[in-house]
Amino acid sequence: MQIAYSWLMDYLPQPVSIEELSKILTSIGLEVEGYEKAEAIPGSLAGLVIGQVMTCVPHPNADKLKITTVDIGGAAVVPVVCGAANVAAGQKVVLAPVGATVHPTSGEPFPIKKAKIRGEASEGMICAEDEIGLGTSHEGIMVLPEDAVVGTLAKDYFNIPESDYTIHIGLTPNRSDGNSHIGTARDVCAYLRHHTGTTGEVRYPEAGITTPGTDSLPMTIVIDQPEACPRYAGVSISGVTVGASPEWLSERLKTIGIRSINNVVDITNYVLHEYGQPLHAFDYDKISGHHISVGFEPEGAKFTTLDDKERTLRGEDLMIRDAAQGIAMAGVFGGAGTGVSDATTNIFLESAYFNPRTIRRTSMHHGLRTDAATHFEKGVDMAQVIPALKRAAALIAEHAGGTIASAVYDVYPQKLEAKTVAVKYDYINNICGKAYGQEAVDTILTALGFRILEQNSGTLVLEVPSNKPDVKQPADIAEEVLRIDGLDNVAIPSRLNISLQRRPAPVARKWKERMASYLSSAGLQEIVTNSITNSRYYPEDMPVVRMINSLSSELDIMRPALLESGLEVVGYNVNRKAQDLKLYEFGNIYRQDSVGKYAQTAKLAIWVSGNTNGQHWQHAARPSDIYYIKGIVDNLFSLCGISKVQQTAEDGLLSWKRGKNLIARALPVAADKLKAFDIKQDVFYAEIDIEAFVEAAEAVKVKYSELPKFPSMRRDLALVLDKNVPYSKVAAIADARKWEALKTYELFDVFESEKIGHDKKSLALSFTFQLKERTLTDEEVDTMMQELIALYQKDLQATIRA
Repeated sequence: MQIAYSWLMDYLPQPVSIEELSKILTSIGLEVEGYEKAEAIPGSLAGLVIGQVMTCVPHPNADKLKITTVDIGGAAVVPVVCGAANVAAGQKVVLAPVGATVHPTSGEPFPIKKAKIRGEASEGMICAEDEIGLGTSHEGIMVLPEDAVVGTLAKDYFNIPESDYTIHIGLTPNRSDGNSHIGTARDVCAYLRHHTGTTGEVRYPEAGITTPGTDSLPMTIVIDQPEACPRYAGVSISGVTVGASPEWLSERLKTIGIRSINNVVDITNYVLHEYGQPLHAFDYDKISGHHISVGFEPEGAKFTTLDDKERTLRGEDLMIRDAAQGIAMAGVFGGAGTGVSDATTNIFLESAYFNPRTIRRTSMHHGLRTDAATHFEKGVDMAQVIPALKRAAALIAEHAGGTIASAVYDVYPQKLEAKTVAVKYDYINNICGKAYGQEAVDTILTALGFRILEQNSGTLVLEVPSNKPDVKQPADIAEEVLRIDGLDNVAIPSRLNISLQRRPAPVARKWKERMASYLSSAGLQEIVTNSITNSRYYPEDMPVVRMINSLSSELDIMRPALLESGLEVVGYNVNRKAQDLKLYEFGNIYRQDSVGKYAQTAKLAIWVSGNTNGQHWQHAARPSDIYYIKGIVDNLFSLCGISKVQQTAEDGLLSWKRGKNLIARALPVAADKLKAFDIKQDVFYAEIDIEAFVEAAEAVKVKYSELPKFPSMRRDLALVLDKNVPYSKVAAIADARKWEALKTYELFDVFESEKIGHDKKSLALSFTFQLKERTLTDEEVDTMMQELIALYQKDLQATIRA
């Protein structure tokens, strides 16, 4: 939210410096993220004066320069060397004297200093319009009319508005009461009253209008959906002239970042940011039947908004309708057919209260994040509907030449009852950690608009003001007291008494920490991605968990998989030349099993892309592949002592199972998936089910044995096989030998060549033999190797490669 400093001062009983104001706002929960000077033109012509050229003679040492003297009022006559071709004696000009800072239209500002130019003294600068930010012309100096008064400050002569400050406030979603200049002023007044004893209250603007005896521009109003629109008000104004806004109005809007459009629209924006109440102006003559109803349009109806885009409505989109059709999306965006234009002469001005939930859903679904929608969805003040309407109508009558042409219509079928909250003084003190006196609490709450209904036995019964929809319980009352008093005013005790409780850590935590420690030490980087993602990444028939109030059209479901979230990160980095990536994430995925039944599953995801190690003088760069990521998964199993895991490979998909449980899988990411994320290099992905992994790790019974005393013996064997024979069959034959002496075996080389046949491959394995109680003999090892060879020849038609 942005606040204009001078605008806010209009509502305070006494001025407060910008520095002090920023401290107060931050203290009361309206955190000031920063403030900056706002000027109609840079520098606001500060220090520049109107002068008259008294003399003008050629410079003795430069053909294109002239020596002038300039009268700037009083007894001051300033020597100035000027290079403008059009300078002449008798002219009224703008002079920047020594000490002034000039802010050109383009380029950096610079100070004016005493100088000698080609040997002649110069104590100022006669200015062209582009040199002081008034335009872009540099054809010569500005020559002013004869009636310009010498000595007048340039900012006064050109009617430059006083500089202002734009205050940037980080408004939290629950603080709808502070979402306006008057709302902010209300909090500042409460602070001043509590801390300085100031009795002044918010100076509300006059909002009175004189309504005619008869309605010359009548309107009938019907609310069809009172739950979605509890209150709807409006007034007709005739004889309006749509045109430019007065300078003060456009400058104030500009200070808070709003572009001036025309006087009618600007006034509705002004009152929105003054009161926090959105308004909308319709062209009265374009409202069919001069009838307005508030309700829902049929599902699938079409509606063209002010930006000339046709939108398909849902059955729950609240609409403002005339006798024939919808004319505005209630609280969100106006319609193209009834918008105010330069030809508009009669308007109907709307002020209403809409259900925040209804507005939020419509705004999010259609991607229309308008100022009106953001105010309505946070909850506006029901009591300000009429004052804001009258304030805007009075401004339109004053600055657009309009005349009030109807009564102030106020359709309010069922008045909302004020909320009441009971709270004990002791409770407030316990929550806030400070002993407040009853008088201090009463002062703060009444200054904020709370009304004390009962006060006895240390208990307060309060009526909550309508501008505070978030105050519902005693803790909220304590918060109001605490923030106005100031968090910094709660003393920190010298001693704290606490009771420590030790709870056993979840079983999965130690295994996740062990896995994360290994992955990080292996050079992988942990990432954290958003659990809410884009539904377009997944098939339409996938049973995903959809968001009811989605943050945007691109964040509308809970992620059903981790792959796509990580690919967003990979794509972002790869397209910024960070191409060698090894990433991992612990996260949850979500699914909908049936209507109303949801489930979430914890996963570990790993992405590898680019080179696993860069180019070096000792070795070439090694591109990542499926075997690299397979090794990472294997190492995780080994690290946690998980054995008896069956690995299978089918169509490029690697799977790790223990019994019937699928624990992990790894695969190269498909090309079409990479294209969807604009990734132009291979990506390999692995995913581990945390629950299944932890279950397997917890089932491990650790056994210890002493190191063997007797040496091991190794034998190598090279088998020539058909290419279509998988390595798993080779391993299965070795696994079937239940020899105590066969400790391990591993594949250390794969070779293919025309020398062994184009449809053949050579697998080289090493076998390690060892016994605990004695040393093996060569004959025993050779016997076992011969048996293996015979089995490979028989079962796999292998030949032995010398």
